[in-house]
Amino acid sequence: MMGKVVVLALLTAAIAVVVSAPAAAKPRGTNGKIVLNSDNLVTGQEQVYTVDPDGSDLQLLANDAEAGQWSPDGTKIALGGGILNFDTGGFTDLSLGTLYPDLFLGCGVWSPDATRLACEGDSEADPSLNGVYTVRSADGGDLRQVILNPFDFGSPGDYSPNGKRLVVAHGTLAVVKLDGSGLRQLTPPGVSFNLGDGSWSPQGNEILFSAHVPDNDYRSTIWAVHSDGSGLRQIPVPGCGGLFSSPTSISCFNPSWSPDGSKIVFGRLPAETGQRDLYTVNADGSGLFRVTNTPDIEESGGDWGTHPLTQ
Repeated sequence: MMGKVVVLALLTAAIAVVVSAPAAAKPRGTNGKIVLNSDNLVTGQEQVYTVDPDGSDLQLLANDAEAGQWSPDGTKIALGGGILNFDTGGFTDLSLGTLYPDLFLGCGVWSPDATRLACEGDSEADPSLNGVYTVRSADGGDLRQVILNPFDFGSPGDYSPNGKRLVVAHGTLAVVKLDGSGLRQLTPPGVSFNLGDGSWSPQGNEILFSAHVPDNDYRSTIWAVHSDGSGLRQIPVPGCGGLFSSPTSISCFNPSWSPDGSKIVFGRLPAETGQRDLYTVNADGSGLFRVTNTPDIEESGGDWGTHPLTQ
């Protein structure tokens, strides 16, 4: 009980300190297609789809694959160790396994100028190499270490809009400069956030994530925090949260911003139905909209790109 009180006190204190801390922002993009990762309950495969935000034009892109983000110009998707050109279907294999045989690299996070990809690095041969790295997006070369996280996972969430920092999972959710300096914790101790989270707003002032608050007995809810760790707040998405033991509880997870920063896309799982689907909501938590309704396919959140919608 004391642990819950401490965590709640830290959250309350953090929420009370609201400091405007915008970073240099990139221009807002136009909201286009969403790429999403899914689990097919019939075939047992991991699958990648794209869909328009209104739920139309759901397309299967790949089986037995996992997608990262859309490229900044909305033409390509980081996909399974390579890059897929969405319009032509051309695939560039980055040959990461050949280039770095002792290090598994999952590279799905684009830099704002599209020249590099941020990667989760995992080594069974030498766990001291676990951490966050970047590579060239053109050919997978020029491996650069950002931060090591020995004997644990270090996963990148997103670049800052000015390309100078990364959101990373490093014990806590944190931001760090690309040379590994300036590590700054974003989440209070004891907050259990979901790996792979950390979406930086196009305006540069807030980072989205999902977390189990006050502890892992509770379903995940959606939060935002400034990049300096101030202004922690819960996005009031209807229904999100509650004890896992409650039949009316709902998990909301893996949120990311729309290109124009006005909306959020996320995964949603009600205990009552057990059906995991993709939803969108306005940045203030209003306007909840169900994008997918696929009982045999479970969506795990998505990345919202700028590729034009289907006409």
